[in-house]
Amino acid sequence: MTSLRYLLALTALPLTAAIFPEQIGDAARGKVSSVQPPDTELYKEYGFQAAERAEFTSPAGPYSITGWQMRDSTSGMALFQNRRPEGATKSDIGDLAARTSKGVVAAYGNFVFEYEGLTPSKDQFNALLVQLKQVERSPLPTLTSHLPAQGLVANSERYILGPVSLARFVPQISPSLAAFHLSAEGQTAKYADGMTLTIFEYPTPNMAREQQDAFLKLPGALPKRAGPLVAVVTPPADADAAERVLAQVIWDPKLTRQALGPGPAQGIANIVLTGFLFAGVLIAASLFAGLGLGGVKAFLKRRGWYTQQDAITVLRIKE
Repeated sequence: MTSLRYLLALTALPLTAAIFPEQIGDAARGKVSSVQPPDTELYKEYGFQAAERAEFTSPAGPYSITGWQMRDSTSGMALFQNRRPEGATKSDIGDLAARTSKGVVAAYGNFVFEYEGLTPSKDQFNALLVQLKQVERSPLPTLTSHLPAQGLVANSERYILGPVSLARFVPQISPSLAAFHLSAEGQTAKYADGMTLTIFEYPTPNMAREQQDAFLKLPGALPKRAGPLVAVVTPPADADAAERVLAQVIWDPKLTRQALGPGPAQGIANIVLTGFLFAGVLIAASLFAGLGLGGVKAFLKRRGWYTQQDAITVLRIKE
């Protein structure tokens, strides 16, 4: 009976916030509730870890934030594209941020945040970011940068990490044709005239060449290879319009993966760390120089080429 009461007491405790701090700037956290993914299979493939919704009170009024914690930065970008509504517009609070009718949706590393009732400034957003734990900020894939801008339907981009996301966004292509066993990833988007363009990236150009041959067997599809990329326009699509879109997909070997700059709290830390490293180098150099000089003196003494008298310069002043 005592054990049962103990369990009931535990279930009555309020949910402990795993993502949001108790205070963000001048805003105090209130009620916190768990959030379940609307598409369990897709979110699992995207690397879903945890999610919660927190209510905040501030001098400007109440608002809420829903936070999604994903496996890595690529998963965060994929979820950001998925959660961004059709009518969203670019926001300046981050590289992956968009204004919505309710507020803002933004990604930071492996986190995605959805503000409701508040359109945060960059400073307000950074006040949250500097308090995050378990942040993963590896470089983002460059596939999105290969999507042609001309004719692109705004906010239609969707990232493909496996069979589930492929089935959700490009059901015309089978998982075996995409060849995820070759570590392939994809970026798809919609274009004018109802076209869907999907770009897959493979580890080597030779692998991409083989997959292009496989895509040629897909009825109505029009594929093009560019380096390790295979771009495919899936039916139904006008052949001429598809050719115009594919012509804009190019591979520049000088392109490097997108590098993320230091986070809001990392700039000062990097400066301090650099200072310590520089001081360490100076100390080590001084130590080695001293040891080297001592070694040379010892060698000269053993050879009889150096005496204590040689080491002393005497200045005599006659009165």
